[in-house]
Amino acid sequence: MQRLSMLCAAFALAATASLAQDNAPPPAPYAAVSSLVQLPDFLPGLGQLYVDPATLPAGPFLGYDHDGKLSATIYMVPLADLEGGKAFNDLAVGNPSVTGVDIYYNAGHPGVEAPHAHVVLYHDAEAKGRLAQ
Repeated sequence: MQRLSMLCAAFALAATASLAQDNAPPPAPYAAVSSLVQLPDFLPGLGQLYVDPATLPAGPFLGYDHDGKLSATIYMVPLADLEGGKAFNDLAVGNPSVTGVDIYYNAGHPGVEAPHAHVVLYHDAEAKGRLAQ
């Protein structure tokens, strides 16, 4: 699992293209995840998520706080893809400012059913707290 964490960290740092969508909702082709699969509008820890369906499963998912401020960019990377050597290159970032990164395991959920790693890039020092509520 430590090797996976290192791979995910490198993956997160390699994400370079900025989407710069500071306020919800982002323009098409982004759609609210809750309109695509059976999930709540706001997920504590991730926020209100938007994704371009063509980029599934990895994303990027854009996570907005309750005030509609872009707070995080999230990637949902299937473990089988990483273990199989698949690279995720040139992924977009919601905002180039990143103040922290969390990486954790998820067993699967609607939209990304396979076990995967969540790689969460926070865009300001208070973002994690705003998304937790």
